[in-house]
Order: sequence, then structure tokens, then C-alpha cells
Amino acid sequence: MTNQTIHVVARFVALPDKVEQLKTLLLGLIEPTKLEAGAIKYELLQNQSDPTDFTFVEEWESAAALDKGLPKNKIYSRVR
Repeated sequence: MTNQTIHVVARFVALPDKVEQLKTLLLGLIEPTKLEAGAIKYELLQNQSDPTDFTFVEEWESAAALDKGLPKNKIYSRVR
């Protein structure tokens, strides 16, 4: 099979007193990431039953596009 897209699901759980801080940080990643070459979908979901629980759903044109976009995604250095 050729031209398979890559799907990524990334989950983040905030400390109860840091929910808004994490939400702001995650929301700030959406637009720059959507502009990355090969990014098809980059969506943030927040669990309605547990507001500390966030999930990104991503779709990329290829593994190469994902690999190229990851170093530009500052989430790995900003979320600890």
C-alpha cells in the first residue's frame, strides 16, 4: 500500500492546578503545527468528564513529514 497517512494520538494529563496553563500551551501549538508541510490534521480534545485530560489527534501525509515536523514542535521541551 502506498500513500498511507500516519495517525498519532498524544495524551496529556495536567495537574489539577495546572489545567488552564496546559490548555493554553497546547492551544498555542495548533496553528503553527497545521502550517507544517505534510500536516493534514492537528486537533486538540479535552475530556468533558475529566478536564485534566487532553488528547491531540494528528494526521500526517507520511512518516517523513511527521519526523520533519517533530523537531519544530516545541511541546517536548515545554511540557514536563
